[in-house]
This record gives sequence, C-alpha cells and structure tokens, in this order.
Amino acid sequence: MAHLVETMAYAGEVPWHGLGTKVEDNLTPQEMIEAAGLNWTVSRRPVFVPQEPGYDHTEGTLTTTEYGMLVRDSDNRILGPCGRNYIPAQNEEVFGFFNKFVESGDMTMGTAGSLDNGRQVWGLANIKQGFKLPGGDEVQGHLLISHPHQWGKSLTIMFTPVRVVCNNTLTMALGQQGERFRMPHVKAFDAEVVSAAEQALGLASEQLESFEEQSKFLASKQYNDDKFDLFLAQLFQPALITGDTVDRTQFNRTCENVHELVYTQPGAKMSEGSWWSALNAVTYYVDHKAGRNRDTSLQSAWFGPRAATKRKALQLATEMAEAA
Repeated sequence: MAHLVETMAYAGEVPWHGLGTKVEDNLTPQEMIEAAGLNWTVSRRPVFVPQEPGYDHTEGTLTTTEYGMLVRDSDNRILGPCGRNYIPAQNEEVFGFFNKFVESGDMTMGTAGSLDNGRQVWGLANIKQGFKLPGGDEVQGHLLISHPHQWGKSLTIMFTPVRVVCNNTLTMALGQQGERFRMPHVKAFDAEVVSAAEQALGLASEQLESFEEQSKFLASKQYNDDKFDLFLAQLFQPALITGDTVDRTQFNRTCENVHELVYTQPGAKMSEGSWWSALNAVTYYVDHKAGRNRDTSLQSAWFGPRAATKRKALQLATEMAEAA
C-alpha cells in the first residue's frame, strides 16, 4: 500500500505519529511551508470534450464542460475534478491565518505536511497555553488547519487539545460553540473569511478554559467495571448490548485492547478509575495502536473515521459521568 504522507516537517518533540523531518524551532508560517514542501500552488483547469458524437481527436472541434480539473502546478498532478464555482485556496494564503498569532508570540508552528499526493494539506500550531489536572496530567492547546485540495471538502480550522504525557490528540464536544470553522471552496480565502474564522473559533484561551472544565469534571467522576464495558461496547460493539448489560466474554480485539490500555497507557495512574482515563484509553488506541501503519493512522485520527470515534467517546464519557 502506498504511503499517504507525501511530505511533512515538525518542530520540537517528535509528534505522536513519529513521522516527518525535524526542523528548527520558531519558524514563521512561510518558513514552515517551505520546510514541509508545501510551497506549490494549484489551479483550476478546463476540461474539453468532443462537440460532436463519434469525434475523431485528429480533427473537429472541442468544447469545455462546466467541470474542471484541480491541478498542482509544480508537477501537473491532477488532484481531482471540481465544479465551475470552485475557487482554489493556496497553501501560502491559508497558512497566513497563523501569521498574527505567531508574530504576537501566542503560537509557534508545530507540524505541517501533505497527505495523499497533495489532496490534503495541514498545519498545526502550538498554543502557548495549557492546563494541569489533579494528579499532574497536562493538556496543551493546538490549532489545526485542514486544507483539502478536493471538490466537496471544506477548509477547516479547529482547536485540538493534546495530552502531553502520551501525545493523544483529544477532541472537543461537537456542540461546543467555536470548536471549528468550515469554509467551502466557493469563496476566496480573504480578510473577510479570516475575520469570520477568528470570530467563530473565539479566543484560543476561552476554548481551552472550557475544555479544562470538562476535563476536570471527567477526572472527578469514577466508573465501575460494568459501565466501562458498556462504554466500550457502545463505541465498538453495540450488538453486544442487552439493556444496560454487556457480554464481555464476546469482546472483539479492539474492545480488549482498549480495556487493557486503561491500565497500561502512559499516565494511567494520574487519573486511575476516572472517565478521563477511560476517554484517554480510547484516544491512545486511536492515535497509537489502530491502523496498519503510522501515516494511515494520522489520516484517520485527524481527518477520517477515527476522529469521529474520539468525538463519540468524549460525548459518551461525559454522558456517563453526568449519570454517575
């Protein structure tokens, strides 16, 4: 299977997925683009088809369709089809969103890269603010830009907390105001859009304070074995649930692995027996254990189905903690 990670760079500690080339700390967004091999542009190019049935390509007339092809200009790689209203956003202008935060000292560039031959570009900045839970567990704030060069997929800017002891990429509640900002590729990534994104996200410090309250709540609530089994079954094997009970003897490998990780994950003793520990067992499994290789894990944990698993785990853990 071909690797999904095309290019990648990181500053500081080796990231949880272990991928990429180490670069100097404190790079500007533009310098990170160059270090990560993202200093290329894309363009929408027309698609031509025969005007007449039975057209011979050696003679006759071509006409354009309402569709085009999104092409990477540096190597003419076709990234995919796009509609007539599709407006390409360039990597440099999207990474410009980080500029004022980096210049003010509120953030530093962490990682950036390209997946799937340029179809998915991302940048991750470290927010210079975090929090510590009782027991010593630390969480650091990050801001993630997901920039797909694909028709039908939106540019997304989102807050992403990371648990320091094991580099789990956590998630925020789906219903939380300001969790993420999405922009379809039907308008330019201009100053108006940047302003709207900043308003939608809110200040990073406010987001982190909200998540801190939620994390402390989860760390303060204990689960019992039956509820933890029910939590795992609802996430990975709902067919095992009968009423409020679960036949644990029928757990699949995923449930068994997460059940073991709640005791063996890094930092397990910091919040032992709490719903915070249960949540982190799931996120540790998703980020570090699931998947065939590291780059497919990165794709799925940030942008694919495993990101949805982490959101569902947070929702379930919170609901069960509230009922405890």
